[in-house]
Amino acid sequence: MIEELQRLREETGFPPLAAPIGQILASQALIHVLAARRYGNVVDEFRALVQGRYGSPPGPVDRTVARAVSLLTDGIPLDDDPPTAEDVRAEAEGLAASEEELVLIALFGEEAEALLQSIRARHTRDEPLGGGVDQTRAERIREIVRIVQESGVAEVEIEDEGMRVSVRRREEQQLPLPVVSPFAEEEPGELPTVSAAAPGLVRVESPMVGVFYRQPEPGAPPFVDVGEVVAPGQTLCLLEAMKLFNELKAETGGRVLAVHVENGQPVEFGQLLFELEPIAAPPPV
Repeated sequence: MIEELQRLREETGFPPLAAPIGQILASQALIHVLAARRYGNVVDEFRALVQGRYGSPPGPVDRTVARAVSLLTDGIPLDDDPPTAEDVRAEAEGLAASEEELVLIALFGEEAEALLQSIRARHTRDEPLGGGVDQTRAERIREIVRIVQESGVAEVEIEDEGMRVSVRRREEQQLPLPVVSPFAEEEPGELPTVSAAAPGLVRVESPMVGVFYRQPEPGAPPFVDVGEVVAPGQTLCLLEAMKLFNELKAETGGRVLAVHVENGQPVEFGQLLFELEPIAAPPPV
């Protein structure tokens, strides 16, 4: 095996054995040893190596070997080159909103496209709602929304098989908004709000489309609550996007005046999540 590997390397112009050249030569040498004949079969990678697709070797390729490879593979096309980043970007135009999503499309193709399309359509009425809600439950949620809209009821809440759905009518909007919470053990409650807008408030907005979680896990206390003082870099909440949980941290210190989103609620990019009141530094002595 070692002797055949050395002979192959000499016949191909002594290419360096760095990956993947070493693996290609070893694969071809193994075929020769197992078949007890040389160049009865040629792997595509060895053919590409002989034809210079991996670059020019230090020495010349043996003409007899090059001829044998050409005759064995005549009319058999090599695999197409992998798509470039520009090809993937053009194909995913309008779907990939970041370089990370572009990489997902390049790696997983149609599966990644289907996932991204599902995320984009999460808040439409014609697609299944987020938070792990299947189509059947989504239809039931939409029916509840229609009941609230047509009857004028202020709020309806239903708990079924570990999922709580709360639909409330907001005065400033025509359609009630459904809130789906995956934490069934969490008791419902109204979010505290600011009674009057104070000057100099710090708005903390969502940097992405995702699902808002106030606590690290079900049953745990929230990261922050109204009235608490937070320091720069302190975690305010979790934002789940594409099955990944991202920590949202405070850029500046201050006192939490309001939490504008309920636990488990889908949020849009730029949506207001928290309002902080800056704390003035004590005067110098």
